[in-house]
Amino acid sequence: MPFDPAWPKNGQNIDADRFRGQFAGIIDLIGNSTGINAAQVDSTDTLPQGTPANASVAVVGNTLHFTFQIPQGQEGLPGLVGPAGPAFAQAVVDSVTTLNPGDAATVGVSFDGTNVRFTFGIPRGNDGSDGGQGPQGAQGPPFAQAVVDSVTTLNPGDNATVQTSFDGSNVHLQFGIPRGFPGNDGGSGPQGSPGEVSNAQLNSAVNGTSNNSNAVSMLGMTVSDPPTQGEMQAIASKLDELILALRR
Repeated sequence: MPFDPAWPKNGQNIDADRFRGQFAGIIDLIGNSTGINAAQVDSTDTLPQGTPANASVAVVGNTLHFTFQIPQGQEGLPGLVGPAGPAFAQAVVDSVTTLNPGDAATVGVSFDGTNVRFTFGIPRGNDGSDGGQGPQGAQGPPFAQAVVDSVTTLNPGDNATVQTSFDGSNVHLQFGIPRGFPGNDGGSGPQGSPGEVSNAQLNSAVNGTSNNSNAVSMLGMTVSDPPTQGEMQAIASKLDELILALRR
């Protein structure tokens, strides 16, 4: 497109394609007449809305130097209201990682539909310089003894813990010691010696025997020859009494 010196007019809106054509036409026109073989945009300034556009050009050696002043466009219409975002419950810190001294701090954020989740990376400080040995401190309080206040059994696999405090005389210790995991079942041991008879075994054995008959009195009678009916009845009654006494 050839260069048109009458375009654009003051206050006229700039068409991008035509503006590029004007720019190319200027380069061709100047290059054909002066031997210029390069162009450079030195600056592009934004002017207030409605201000006329402006452009200037200077030749330095074989290079064209341009400066542009372009007004900002009119403010667009406000966009539509977006849909409501998901409900927000709380912020959750998932992790805090210690980085090396001098590393840049990092933060990651994500949203799981309910909670905003954070991960932080915070560099530790540089090691301090050796300040030399300080002056001797004041005499500490007298020390009497160490006192174990408690020993707590923890679950297998827990880390052992120890806490200390000083009451002015005694060092107080509190230990947490995990118990060991259950061991495997051992094999059967050798047969033991016979044990004592239990009450249940004794009662079972006694129940299979006759009761004591000491409570049955002697008959103490002389039988006639031949025996009378009364004597035979007395003998039969005493026999029934003995049988009943022997029963359990």
